[in-house]
Amino acid sequence: MPSFSLSGYWSESTGRLCMVGSGVSNGNAGKFRTFNVVLKLNYSSNFNVFGSLISGVLESLDFEHSVSYFKPVSLLGVRRNFENYQFSLVENGKGISCLNEVEGEGESLAVSEAIEGVCSVIVERTIRFELDYGKDCDKVSCSSIIKDVKSVPSFMFFRQIKCVDEGKMQILLGFWNSSTIRTFFPFDPNTTLIGEGAWDEKKNRVCGVACRVLNFKDSLTRASVGDCSIKFSLRYPKVLSLRNRDSLVGKIWSDKSEDDPSYFDMIRFRSVWEVSPGLKSVPGLKYEYTEVDGSRSSCENKNIAKQKGKTYPDGDSTDMRFEMSMIDSKGESAWGMANPLFVGDQPYKRRPYGRLQVSNESAVHLSNNDSRLLNISYEISYTYHSSNVPALSREVEISAEGIYDRHTGVLCMVGCNRVRYYNQNLIKNYSLDCDIAVTVQFSPINAAEKDRVKGTIESTRAKSDPLYFGPIKLSSKSFYTIQAKESIWRMDLEITMVLISNTLACVFVGLQLFHVKKHPEVLPFISVVMLIVLTLGHMIPLLLNFEALFVTNHNQQNAFLESGGWLEVNEIIVRAVTMVAFLLQFRLLQLTWSVRQSDESQKGLWDAEKKVLYVSLPLYVSGGLIAWFVHQWKNSRQSPFLQPHQKRHNMFPFQQHFNQQSSFWSDLKSYGGLVLDGFLLPQIVFNMLSKSNEKALAASFYLGATLVRLLPHAYDLYRAHSSSGYLDLSYIYANHKMDFYSTAWNIIIPSGGMLFAIFIFLQQQYGAQCFLPKRFRKDAVYEKVSVDNIEELQGESGQKNFYSL
Repeated sequence: MPSFSLSGYWSESTGRLCMVGSGVSNGNAGKFRTFNVVLKLNYSSNFNVFGSLISGVLESLDFEHSVSYFKPVSLLGVRRNFENYQFSLVENGKGISCLNEVEGEGESLAVSEAIEGVCSVIVERTIRFELDYGKDCDKVSCSSIIKDVKSVPSFMFFRQIKCVDEGKMQILLGFWNSSTIRTFFPFDPNTTLIGEGAWDEKKNRVCGVACRVLNFKDSLTRASVGDCSIKFSLRYPKVLSLRNRDSLVGKIWSDKSEDDPSYFDMIRFRSVWEVSPGLKSVPGLKYEYTEVDGSRSSCENKNIAKQKGKTYPDGDSTDMRFEMSMIDSKGESAWGMANPLFVGDQPYKRRPYGRLQVSNESAVHLSNNDSRLLNISYEISYTYHSSNVPALSREVEISAEGIYDRHTGVLCMVGCNRVRYYNQNLIKNYSLDCDIAVTVQFSPINAAEKDRVKGTIESTRAKSDPLYFGPIKLSSKSFYTIQAKESIWRMDLEITMVLISNTLACVFVGLQLFHVKKHPEVLPFISVVMLIVLTLGHMIPLLLNFEALFVTNHNQQNAFLESGGWLEVNEIIVRAVTMVAFLLQFRLLQLTWSVRQSDESQKGLWDAEKKVLYVSLPLYVSGGLIAWFVHQWKNSRQSPFLQPHQKRHNMFPFQQHFNQQSSFWSDLKSYGGLVLDGFLLPQIVFNMLSKSNEKALAASFYLGATLVRLLPHAYDLYRAHSSSGYLDLSYIYANHKMDFYSTAWNIIIPSGGMLFAIFIFLQQQYGAQCFLPKRFRKDAVYEKVSVDNIEELQGESGQKNFYSL
C-alpha cells in the first residue's frame, strides 16, 4: 500500500483542501514505484451530524501511459473532533426517547458519578457488541437494519468520536460479520450509521439517534447523512453474575411504522466485560455468586493437602491472569486467555485495558485475605485457528465462577458457554450451557516447574447430549511476577558474566601470542586443526548475529521481558569483544600457518596434521549424525500440545516459543558447542602423531580457555538448582541453544575438558605418549646408513654400520 507526503492549501470560506505530493509503493519483485498525486477534499459548512462527511478524490499527476499512473480514486470519510460541532439530534437527553425499562432488566450503573464524568468511561475507542435478534426473529425485517448486504451482520462496532462534559457524544455504529476489532473503525458507508447520544441521568443510560449514509452508490462525492429514524440506548448493568456477564448492553430499533420498507424490529446488543479505566471509579458495581457451593464440593472431593513450604499466588495478584495453550479430545489445538473478573466482592483491579494497566498501588486488598478459600470469577476465551482456512477459526467464550484455595493453588469453577446457533435466515442466536467444570492447578511460586498452570475444561453432561464435548487440557508456561523479577536480575548478572568470559578469552589468547613471541620455535608444533576449531568458534556467532553490530535488533529476550534497548546495547558490546577474540585467534592461526609454510623441513608435521584431520573429521561427522538421529527421535516423541502435521494450526508468538519443535539447526549449534568444549582433542592427537615434546601451548592458554568453556556448565548446574525455573529464551550466559546443558552433560563435559587439559600437561612435561602403556609406545626409529670411506673411521676394522636417529 503506497504512502504519500502531501502539502497544500486550505480554504476556510469554501471548505476545500487541495494538496500535492508524492508517494512510494513497494511493487512486484521488490521494485519501488513513485507516484505524483493531487488530493482534493471537500468539507461541509454544516457543523453538525449532517456535515460529518468528508468527500474527495485522489488523482494521479503522472503521464497516462506511465507505470505509476492510476485512475482517480474517490474518497469518503467522517470528520472527528471538530471544535464548532453542534449537537442537533440530542440536547441533554431531550428530543430523543429511550424505551421504557423492561421488568427484570436490572439496575444500571450511574456512570455520571465517575470521578471524571461520563466521557472518562465511554472513551474514544472501538467497542465490539454481539447482536441478539431474538428467538422469534425469523422474518426478513430483522435484517434490514443494513440494506443490500448478502448476510445478516452478527456484530456491531461502537465508537465515540467526540464527547463533551455534559455527556453528549458523537458516535459511529458499524455492522459486520467479522468479530475482529481493528485499530481504525471499519468505515463502510453501506454498513455504518452516524449519530449522536446523550447520557440520561434519570435512566442511567445513553439515549441516541443514528442516521444512515445516503446517495453514495453513484458517486461518493454526493454522499450525505439522512434518514435519522434509528434510535438506540446503551447502559452498564449494576449487577453481574455467572449467567449475566454483559457489562455493556443496549438496544437499537426503528422509529418508523412497520409497513415502511426500512423498518426493523428491535435488536439487542451486548458486550462482555468491556471495561475502561474510568469505570473503575464508578461506585456500585457488584457480582453475585450463584454456583460457589457446587465448585466448593468439587474442590473438597479432590482432597488436596497443603504442601509444606509451598507458596501459591494471592487471589488478587497479577499471577492469576494467564495465557494458555489448549488441546481437546479430538487433537485440535487452541490458544486463549483467562482473566479474573471479581475476586471476592471486589473487581479484579489488575485487569488490563488495551495496553494500559491499573497501577498496583490502586489494588484493593481483600477483606478476607487471610482466608484459605476465596470466591473468584473468570472470563475464559480461546480460539481454534485454521491455518488453511482462516474463516473457519472458531472462538469460544466461557464465563466461570468458583473458589480458589490459596493453600493448594487449586481453582475449581463452574462455567457457562454461550452456544451459538443459526435460524432459517442465518441469524445468529445464543443459549447458555452451564454444565461445564473448570479445574486449574497453579504451580508453587518457588517451584522450578515447566508449566505454571495446568488444568482441564470438561462437560458434565452425558456423552449422548448434543452439547457434550470431550475434556480440554490447558497449560500455561508464562512467568510468575517474582520469576520475572528474578529473571531480569539474573539476565543482568549473565550479561556481566558473558562480558567477563569473552574478555578472559581475549586475555588467554593474548598470553599464547606472547608465549610464541618469546619462544618462536614452538609455533610449528601447535595443531592447525585446533586453531581452526577455536577460530570458527568465535567467527560463527559473529556471522549469525552480524546485524547486531549495526542494526537495532529486537531479540526474543527484549520482546518477552520488554527490556527496551538495554539488552541490545549489551549484546553489541558482547559482539565487539567477541570480534577482538576472533581477531587474536585468527592472528595465532596465521602465524602458525606461515611458519609451517615457510619451512620445508616441517613436512613431517604437515603429515601429522593430515592424520589429525583424518581422525578428527570422521569423529565430528559421526557426532553430527548422532545429533541428527537424536533430533529426529526427540521430534517423533511429540508433547501433548504438539499436533500431527495434518492437524497443526497457526499459533500466536508466545505459543510458538513454548510449543514449537526444536529445529535441527538449534541442535546443530548445540553440537558445535560440544566440539568447541573439546578443542584440545586435535592438539592431543597431533602431539602423539608428531611425537612432540615441545611446550607449544602456554599453561595459561589451555587451562584458561578450558576454564572459560567449562564455567557455563557449572553455572547452569547452580542456576537449575537455585532458581524457580526460567525459560530458555531468556538465557544469555550458558545459553542452551549454544551447547548441551543438562545435569548429565554438566558433569560429563567439564570432566572431559579437565581430562584433556591434564593430557596436554603430561604430554608437554613427560613426552607426547607418556600416558600410554609402554608396549603401545613407539620407540625412536633409527636409519641404517653405509659408509664407503672406511679410512675415515679410525680405530674401526672392516665395514661398520652407523646408526643415527
